Amino acid sequence: MNLTGTLAVTVALIAYGLVSRKLEGSFLTGPMLFTAFGLVAGPAFIGIVPLQTDNQSVHLLAEVTLILVLFSDAANINLGQLRRDHNLPVRMLLIGMPLTIALGAAAALLFFGNLGFWEAALLAAILVPTDAALGQAVVSNKLVPVRIRQALNVESGLNDGIALPFVLIFAALASAMHVDTGAGEWLLFGAKQVVLGPIAGIAVGHVGAKLVASCYRAQWMSETAEGMIALGLAFGAFALAELMHGNGFIAAFVAGLTFGNTLHRKCKFLYEFAESEGQILVLLTFAAFGAAMLPQAMGSVTLACIGFAIVALTVVRMLPVSLSLMGTGIKPVTHAFLGWFGPRGLASVLFVLLILEEADLENEATIFTIVIFTVALSVLLHGITAGPAARRYGTLSQTMGRCEERMPVSEEPFSQTLGRTEEF
Repeated sequence: MNLTGTLAVTVALIAYGLVSRKLEGSFLTGPMLFTAFGLVAGPAFIGIVPLQTDNQSVHLLAEVTLILVLFSDAANINLGQLRRDHNLPVRMLLIGMPLTIALGAAAALLFFGNLGFWEAALLAAILVPTDAALGQAVVSNKLVPVRIRQALNVESGLNDGIALPFVLIFAALASAMHVDTGAGEWLLFGAKQVVLGPIAGIAVGHVGAKLVASCYRAQWMSETAEGMIALGLAFGAFALAELMHGNGFIAAFVAGLTFGNTLHRKCKFLYEFAESEGQILVLLTFAAFGAAMLPQAMGSVTLACIGFAIVALTVVRMLPVSLSLMGTGIKPVTHAFLGWFGPRGLASVLFVLLILEEADLENEATIFTIVIFTVALSVLLHGITAGPAARRYGTLSQTMGRCEERMPVSEEPFSQTLGRTEEF
């Protein structure tokens, strides 16, 4: 990037930081603003940020962001607490997510006759991860019941890593259908990716956590060193997996999950990273998205693409979520709330870049256009609705809670009564 572009990006980051609190809960979100900034400052308009999709800097930024976000998100997931208290996200991930991929693949085949079966499945898998950053007003609004905010947070944190093996396997199968290489070779490649990657991640995360715990007890390390250790483990897991012919991104996710649940003391850096450096990387990625990817995709958008994007953000997401939550006792309005706030963002952008670089697809340009347009539509629609919908839903849930408090006291334990109120 040239100096003028660097200065422009720096000014944008400073300006956003200065008014960030004022923007909280409004219809203007960081991803929305930086996508618009990238679009205006990029080659399509002013041209002071001369990024193109094939620029190495775009791919490097995407890879670094995905490695660190996967590691830090996974490290902050408490598996014990997830098993005890988080039945909503578990249902959404284990039932809703496969249904979303299946329904998304069917919708892709319906809208795009030129896509093969595995390409349609690949498109659905790329678009299945959600991005809590696009609906930050929802997960940070204290009016929204804690259980609902946790469900969206945990789902968003886990589905990136869970979706990645599906993306790699479907990409391998779609590539095998396109080139002369045998399907067995591609399946072997996919198997290595999803098996050796987790092995590398578990090894690095476990050994790293044990070393950190031992050296901290012996007072050999300081808290200021946590940052370089966490970064080293994330990139170390990635590099080791790639050397083993596994997938480095899966390794980074598994390493973070293993590290966070093996280390008994919480690593302060991981929380601070998610709030500061992680946010900066996400915003820069959305700026690159607006500058390099959005203009290229917009020139190829068709009515079928628009229709599919709308269906992908509504029916394909909301129906499987609602089905996965049947039997939990939560109200229909909560079904709709959890279903709608499944924005598509960072993971989908990074996955499509990854596939374009590593796979050989017959309709890769079509898949690229669909993903980029769907993410852009999600950035706009979920950004606009996050604040108002969170306030409305939060007020409504509190009203229902007060109504329940005025009802005759039952013989149920208090914890069950509280759970019922939160399950509005």
